[in-house]
Amino acid sequence: MSKQKTLKSAFTLEGKGLHTGLPVTITFNPAEVNTGRRIQRVDLEGQPIVDALAENVVETSRGTVVEKDGVRISTIEHAMAALFAFDIDNCLIQVNQPEFPILDGSAGAYVKAIQEVGVEEQKADKQYYIIRKKSEVVNETTGSKFILLPDEEFGINVLVSYPSPILNNQFASLDSLAEFPEQIASCRTFVFVRELEALLKNNLIKGGDLDNAIVIYDQILPQSDIDHLTDILGKERICVENMGYLNKEPLQFENEPARHKLLDVMGDLALIGKPIKGRVIATCPGHKANTDLAKKIRKELRRQEVPVPIYDPNQAPVLDVNQIKHLLPHRWPFLLVDKVIERTDTYVVGLKNVTGNETFFCGHFPQEPVMPGVLQLEAMAQTGGLLVLGTVDEPERYSTYFMKIDNAKFRQKVVPGDTLIFRLELSGEIRRGCVNMKGYAFVGDSIVAEADFMAQIVKNK
Repeated sequence: MSKQKTLKSAFTLEGKGLHTGLPVTITFNPAEVNTGRRIQRVDLEGQPIVDALAENVVETSRGTVVEKDGVRISTIEHAMAALFAFDIDNCLIQVNQPEFPILDGSAGAYVKAIQEVGVEEQKADKQYYIIRKKSEVVNETTGSKFILLPDEEFGINVLVSYPSPILNNQFASLDSLAEFPEQIASCRTFVFVRELEALLKNNLIKGGDLDNAIVIYDQILPQSDIDHLTDILGKERICVENMGYLNKEPLQFENEPARHKLLDVMGDLALIGKPIKGRVIATCPGHKANTDLAKKIRKELRRQEVPVPIYDPNQAPVLDVNQIKHLLPHRWPFLLVDKVIERTDTYVVGLKNVTGNETFFCGHFPQEPVMPGVLQLEAMAQTGGLLVLGTVDEPERYSTYFMKIDNAKFRQKVVPGDTLIFRLELSGEIRRGCVNMKGYAFVGDSIVAEADFMAQIVKNK
């Protein structure tokens, strides 16, 4: 299991806001475990904080805007993409304006700064959003479509399509987060000349120019209209004779707009609040569709009381049954853990294959075999014992005795053919040999039993 990460030290960037045109100072700070990514408005009284989470998204017209209790911060997606790409779970971002700086219109400056200060692991375990099966999400409002597929790591494919002779159909992909700094980070945002006047009328892009956006000229306009736009923007007039890209600098990649759209999707999906294991295929994405998907996933995560363990039968166990016998005194027919598939300092995942040959099925019940709930608790307790014994030297010289079981609940039957997966997690530090744990038993994606355990480690005589 991977550990959570944060920055090794703070860094500060300065630039102007894309929409307000105001000078912005933004500082990224290390943060404690389990705090997540948070944004602090240091220019406001009380320096309020807004969590960078999908449920706080309130606007997506030309960037992602989060707000809570009237405190608003916009254009956060490029910074969020950089944090996502470097697997940074915990970060306090302090900003002195209602938006992040646009910089050069990409995530390049954020990436460079993160690389300079470095990233460090923390003690707490990282929790992932794991795509377990194929699903398709269509946004009826925008026409965007997302396909989510299981994969061992994060990957993303993006397809964009515009009614434009200059920017029509483009495709971009990312197969590993390690590719982000070189292949995606420096790709700039883009805008069509035909969109500029509407954006200006909506009091947007006051800080926009040819240095922080790719400007696409794909419909012939009278020179007087172009002069009017540059005058409104307060920029030097330019003479445009041919359709194409108006920037002085050439595109970094032929598909730079599609790569920037991929960056935006990553930044918006970062608002899930957890790293993703799986592949995302996005067709015609945009900030609204991206953040709607993130909100949907956030609701799904809130419904999950505890992450469902992943069981890959092809993967070698952490402890097989012989190693378990070396640690536990239990033997047939009372050894109820077949193997351990995960074990960290704070939790353990064990497994029991329930067969029709279990001795308890002879009387419970012959005509309708059901595993007794008390034995499910015993199996969880044995799994928890394997976690606790992992904290002492010479564990074979110790035994674990359970002192108390509280809040036991049984949600559905466990029958022959089921594979029971147990997850036991420490509820606090081990003190004077006593430990408290929360335990869950799963069959498939469903919790079948749960309980709170208290145990004591005792050295054998």
